Amino acid sequence: MKKYFFLSFLALFYSVSLYANEADSNKTKPSTETNATSKAEQQLQKQIEREKKFAKEKTFYKGPEYDLSYAEIDPKSLDSIEAIEPDLEFDMDDVYD
Repeated sequence: MKKYFFLSFLALFYSVSLYANEADSNKTKPSTETNATSKAEQQLQKQIEREKKFAKEKTFYKGPEYDLSYAEIDPKSLDSIEAIEPDLEFDMDDVYD
């Protein structure tokens, strides 16, 4: 009887600790996701406005007439992107055997 009581207590404790851990992780995620989503939504709205302008004009631009300043990237925004290191130890020899 003591075994069953101990096992049920252990299972209850484990499930409560998992729930608490999940609740903590959910509190931290929305702030970063919300910021990224709001920035993406803003960029999307800007691009939609540009597309509406091009659709209204119905003209095709030549090289010197393009204004590409809107497509420039802010270097500060690149700091949040992780650099992907190449896998230099990649070996394909066993594939061709």
